Amino acid sequence: MSDAAEPRYSIEQLRAALDGGLIVSCQATEEEPLFGAEIMAKMAVAAVQGGAVAIRANSPVDVAAIRRVVSVPIIGLWKCDLPGYAVRITPRLNDALALVEAGADMIALDATARPHPEGSAEDLIASVVARTRVPILADVAAASEAAAAVAAGAAFAASTLSGYLGGVIPSDPDIELVAAIAAQVGRERTIAEGRYRTGAQVAAAMRAGALAVCVGGAITRPAEITRRVISDLRSS
Repeated sequence: MSDAAEPRYSIEQLRAALDGGLIVSCQATEEEPLFGAEIMAKMAVAAVQGGAVAIRANSPVDVAAIRRVVSVPIIGLWKCDLPGYAVRITPRLNDALALVEAGADMIALDATARPHPEGSAEDLIASVVARTRVPILADVAAASEAAAAVAAGAAFAASTLSGYLGGVIPSDPDIELVAAIAAQVGRERTIAEGRYRTGAQVAAAMRAGALAVCVGGAITRPAEITRRVISDLRSS
C-alpha cells in the first residue's frame, strides 16, 4: 500500500464491526500439525462461519491466504525473533508494511516499554501510521503502555502481553488489566486478549470494558483443547 492509498476500513468502521464481538486468532507454529497458510485460511473460514467478527493472523503469507477467503477485518501481525530483542510481534516498520501489502486491515504490534529495534514502540506506531494509515492495535502488558500507544497514534490497545514478559505464565486472563485499559483509553479502543478459554471469561471481559475479545488456542489449537479436556477429566 502506498502512502496515499486508503485503508479498507476506517477506525470508525472497525469499531462498529468489532463492537461486542469475538475475534478469533488463527495461528500455528511450525511444530504444529495445522501449520500452513492453506490450513489457517480454512480455519479462518470456519471461525467466520461460527460468528467471528474478525481474524487475527500471523505472517504476510497467512494474511494473504486468509484475505482471499474471508471478508471480515484481518488483524495482521508478524512474529519475528531478532537477536538482542525480546519483542516479537511486528517489531519493525518493514514487517508492518509487508502485512499491509498482504491484505491486513489492522496491524498488531508489541507496544510494551521494552527495547525495540527501531526506537520506542511509540516511534514504530507513528511510523506505521504515517506510511500506511492502517489502524494499529497496540499489544500491551500495562495500562500505561496502552495510553502511550494511543497518544502515539494507535487506534486500539489489547491486553495481549500481560503475563508474558517473564516469570510463570498465569492460567487465567487478566481481566483487571482490561478494566484498567478501558479506564485509560476508553471502551471503544479496548481489546481483551490472552488466555481466554470460556464464554464466561469473554463475558467478564466485556463487562470490564472490552469492545471485543480475541480468543485463539481455545478455538484453533486442537492439541491444546485436547490436553485441557483430559486435564479436567483427570482432576474431576
